[in-house]
Amino acid sequence: MSAKPRILVVEDEDSIRVGICDVLAFKGFDPVGIADGSEGLQEALKGGFDLLLLDVMLPGVDGFSICRQARAAHPKQAIMMLTARGDEGSVLEGFSSGADDYVSKPFSLAQLMARVQALVRRAAETKQEAFAVGAVQIDAGRLTASRGEAQVELSPRDVEVLTVLVREEGRVVSRADLLREVWGYTRPDALETRCVDMHIAKLRRKLKPVSPSMIETVRGAGYRVRA
Repeated sequence: MSAKPRILVVEDEDSIRVGICDVLAFKGFDPVGIADGSEGLQEALKGGFDLLLLDVMLPGVDGFSICRQARAAHPKQAIMMLTARGDEGSVLEGFSSGADDYVSKPFSLAQLMARVQALVRRAAETKQEAFAVGAVQIDAGRLTASRGEAQVELSPRDVEVLTVLVREEGRVVSRADLLREVWGYTRPDALETRCVDMHIAKLRRKLKPVSPSMIETVRGAGYRVRA
């Protein structure tokens, strides 16, 4: 990552885009602001960005499409969706498109910057190493999980979640712990969000070919891994 992390901001509302870019520049980032979805997709596919910050409703190409194509082209790319569509269906579509985080409007710039900084930092710190959960091999560098001939692709956030769960193997990890360690929230107990549950559900579907019951839900407490 460069001295100034590059962030692509694709947002068609001028005031929001300019405001975000100004704050990002003040915080030491190198923002690139684009208003059109088609142009944003072209830039995203070129690569070289530490984070994509994508609005959903865009002229030309919508944010979900940009997210899916950018994720396919650059599997390790950090992606955050930014939208007024905060209903559960839209959030699920964002995560299923490959987003690492999802911020609903209206939002405070302080909250947005905290989550941007956390996501950029965690993407940069992704460890290039492998670890095992029973017979399943997790390769953090290649972003894969495999057992025998079966192999599935993971996102950087998937690896982060599994890293925390494996580190605490045998202990239940609460949703608040995951929000704090993986999503970067400093006060997770004050939040009402289902992003952890939705991400775990998506991760379970990914892992099904190699381990259909690796992640166990402990009702009212959280999650733990089972080898």
